[in-house]
Amino acid sequence: MLGIFSSKSNHPLADAKEARRVFDELSMREAGVALDEVCGWLESVSGDELFKLSDRLALVSQLDEAAQPHARKLGRDYLTSPRLGRQQEYKLWQANHDFWAQLGNAYDACLARYTAQEKGGEAIKAELPRLVARMLRAFSSRLKWDQFRYGPIAAELWQRMGRAFLAAEQGKFSRQSLTPYAAVPGESTVEHEYLKALVFQASSMDSLLPLEIEIAERFIAHFLPHFVFTAEVRPDNVYWVDADKPAPPKRLAVLPQISPSLRFFSAGPALAKLEAMLRQVERGEVPAEVNLGGQYSARIVLPVIRHLAMYWAPKPPMRSHDRHRVKSRLTVVNGLANTHASLSDKGSESSEAWVVDDVSLGGMGAQVPLGANDWVRIGSLVGMQPEGGSNWLVGVIRRFSRETPTQGSVGIETLSKSPQAIAGDLGGMDCNAILLDTLHTGDTVRAILPSAAFEPAIPLVFAWQGRSARLDPIEQIETGVDFDLGLYRVAPPV
Repeated sequence: MLGIFSSKSNHPLADAKEARRVFDELSMREAGVALDEVCGWLESVSGDELFKLSDRLALVSQLDEAAQPHARKLGRDYLTSPRLGRQQEYKLWQANHDFWAQLGNAYDACLARYTAQEKGGEAIKAELPRLVARMLRAFSSRLKWDQFRYGPIAAELWQRMGRAFLAAEQGKFSRQSLTPYAAVPGESTVEHEYLKALVFQASSMDSLLPLEIEIAERFIAHFLPHFVFTAEVRPDNVYWVDADKPAPPKRLAVLPQISPSLRFFSAGPALAKLEAMLRQVERGEVPAEVNLGGQYSARIVLPVIRHLAMYWAPKPPMRSHDRHRVKSRLTVVNGLANTHASLSDKGSESSEAWVVDDVSLGGMGAQVPLGANDWVRIGSLVGMQPEGGSNWLVGVIRRFSRETPTQGSVGIETLSKSPQAIAGDLGGMDCNAILLDTLHTGDTVRAILPSAAFEPAIPLVFAWQGRSARLDPIEQIETGVDFDLGLYRVAPPV
């Protein structure tokens, strides 16, 4: 339990009896309420100048441990709760994000006081490895929660993590094995906690959905012991970071300016092990030895492993098509219903103006204003009308990052440059759909339907050029935010 506190502090947690009551009550709280209370306590403890450093760290550690079960529950709720409204989703996100940020700040403040040689600092010297490991884990969790909303990610976060790692190296405990949390199985080191954040960032999460980001993080943790992390300039280095600078890790396209705080890393043997697991998952087998935090099918896990294999490879992923820089306006509507209305010349009241940065045969990159109606996300269907044109395109957002709270960047895959809105019948149900390809008897075509509308045995029937057309289902290609993308065969006309 807590040590003997200075009698000069009037903080409630300076009283051992009151502190016991607070911790007992925290264990009984609803998860969201508990995390909010812990954030308040962490802030007040960090701001009380009368605590001895050892007492301050003891309280931060106990608040951390009391909050961990609640943080795990709220994290699961965010990723797995069905039909969350946008406000509910944001509230859950904020509770999780703010907790990890406040926890990292509290540990960082303790480390700063020790580094500044605050009186009584020697009393926590033995706890430094665990302090730094927990701080790095908290900031890594904050990084993940930032990524769940695709940024922005504060550059200073990298400097704070990097300097903590460098302090551990200087103190010769960066590779000391420890158990960060007694209640959570598994050993780690300060170096592994820092490297995990670097690999997470280098794995380019801006094209993955939140659940896929969570699964990717767990694969990173599983394969992390096989990564190579070094201060040496070697031919097999793939990424680099300057641990003393406020900048994320970068791929080693050119050699950076040499400095004592420069570090390099690569997947090393982890890539071959990941590729072996990829072949296993392609056979439909999800490996039981990886703790993914839940039971997931091979269909969910497979794209995550393929994504990681691409970004861990020594050579960067190659674009399918050359991109050309442009600056032009684009009228955009969100979702199947608005896109269908625009293709039907009914118009949409919810159109937005985006600015295109680059175009290729397969799609485009654009700058996006992020307002109160923040619907932009990976897997969103968009209807697009280029400036000066009358035609509409249909695409899906494949990449998203927040440059600032009000400005984002997206990568859009173009699904069709000549889409057609159709009003069809799907087993006796009315179905507004979008045809992406030209109809020719016997050919296959793609069609966009409302969510959960694709049925493997039910054809889509609709009027076409004065006749009745029928599309026989072959397979479901994709499920997006509000749509299904199906592959059909065109039946002979009747």
